[in-house]
This record gives sequence, C-alpha cells and structure tokens, in this order.
Amino acid sequence: MLIPGLAAILIFSYYPMAGAAIAFQKFIPTKGLFHSKWIGLDNFRYVMELPDFYQVLWNTVYIAIMKILAGLVIPIVVALLLNEIRKEAMKRFMQTLIYLPHFLSWVILSGILLDVLSPKTGIVNAGLQGLGIEPIFFLGDNRWFPFTLVISNEWKEFGFSTIVYLAAILGINPALYEAARVDGAGRWKQTLHITLPGMAPIIVLLATLSIGNVLNAGFEQVFNLYSPIVYQSGDIIDTFVYRIGMIDAQYGVATAVGLFKSLVSLILISTSYFLAYRFANYRIF
Repeated sequence: MLIPGLAAILIFSYYPMAGAAIAFQKFIPTKGLFHSKWIGLDNFRYVMELPDFYQVLWNTVYIAIMKILAGLVIPIVVALLLNEIRKEAMKRFMQTLIYLPHFLSWVILSGILLDVLSPKTGIVNAGLQGLGIEPIFFLGDNRWFPFTLVISNEWKEFGFSTIVYLAAILGINPALYEAARVDGAGRWKQTLHITLPGMAPIIVLLATLSIGNVLNAGFEQVFNLYSPIVYQSGDIIDTFVYRIGMIDAQYGVATAVGLFKSLVSLILISTSYFLAYRFANYRIF
C-alpha cells in the first residue's frame, strides 16, 4: 500500500532535487544540466549584489511574520467566541460560513478583492467615503499593500485554524467547568483558567511549527494581487524567483535564490520541530 505514495514522493519530490545543481551553473537549456558551464558560487554572489534582494527578503519576512501572528491570534479569539454559542445549529452555521473561503483559490478571490477594494467603485471605499475618509488604493499603495495581504489571507484561512482550536476545546474535561461553576466562576473566569490552559498545548504546537513558514509569504496570493506599483512593499522571494527565472530566463540565478530559501527553511523547520518536541511533546516518529 505504501509503494504508490513512495513512488510519487521519489518522482515528484526527490528526483527534481537534482536540478539544484543549476544554482552552480551558467545554465543554458539547449546544453542541458550536464553540459552547462559550472561557475561555483557566482550566482549566489550575483544575487547578493542585486539592489532589490534585501528589500525582497525583508518583505518576505515582514509579511510572513504578520501572517503567522494573525493566524495564531484571530482563530483563537473566534474559536472562543464560537464556543460560547449555545445553539448548536447556529454554531454549525457559523463554522461553515467562516470555513467556506478556505476552499476558494486565490485566482477567484483576487478577482473579488480587485472589485471590492477598488478606489473608485469598491464597496470598501464607498463605506469609507460615507464616513468622510478619502478612498484608499489598497492594492496600489505601498503603505497599505502588506496589510491588505495579511487581512485578506486571514479572511480566507482563519476558518480552518478555528476548527483545530475548537477541537482542542472539545477535548477539555467538562468536569472542570462544572467544578468551576460550583465555585462561582463565570464564563470569563472559566475561559481564562480552564479553556485557554486546555488549549495551550495545541497553541504552542502550532506556534512552533509556524516558525518554518517565516520565508513563505504566499506566492499564489501575492502573484495574483501585486503589480509593479507595489514591488517595493509586496515583492517576496517566490515572486522574485518567478520573474528572474520564468520572465528573464536567468535559470541559474533563480535556482540559487530558491536554494537559499530552501536551506534557510530547512533550518527553521528543524528548529520548529525541536521546539515542538521540547515544549509540546510533539514528535514526528
């Protein structure tokens, strides 16, 4: 039963890793991997000397960290609020409602956001104008674009994380709540002293595992929403690699950037799993 899965991993995950050698070559597609000139670390030096590289690196880390923090705080708050709903039908309806955007691709959502956030015809700016606030070009202003990415990403994904935290809440012993009520604790005290401590292991686990995503700011989302106007604040490593490799055809340089990101991500993921084992007793094997 494991053979098909192992075969898929070997073919689609490990076999393509041989292409990492392109990072050390002046790769020419017509010559192929074995006949292109080897240039050592020249591609890495070239990347490090690019004036935009460090801005791209900063954008990636900045956006990713904001997404990680929002992805921890908002689902916890929403899970606690949903847990307070006593009518089961209403709770299930709300869970379904907030979970639905998770199934929509960024291709679809980007079209929706382009309309909703339009400075001239968008409903958001129409509301702002009604409050006497000047229209904001959310997708074309470097001051607002990173926050637009974070908020729209959280709107799409927080429902999935909320379900994880709700499952953690359901695993708490009901007898603890009964004892707290007998002692006169209200809902706030129960949440503070029972629910949150009961959720603590899964919160610590997800927080530590999220460290590995520090260099993953979301290629699909950024690619569908950004434009040259907001490259200064919205260009991330993945979109940077896409433009260098697919548009400029600098395959060696693009592979060098991708390899750099992969090595840093490997270190971060290894660190996150160590921390998850240390603080949440989480083990892969």
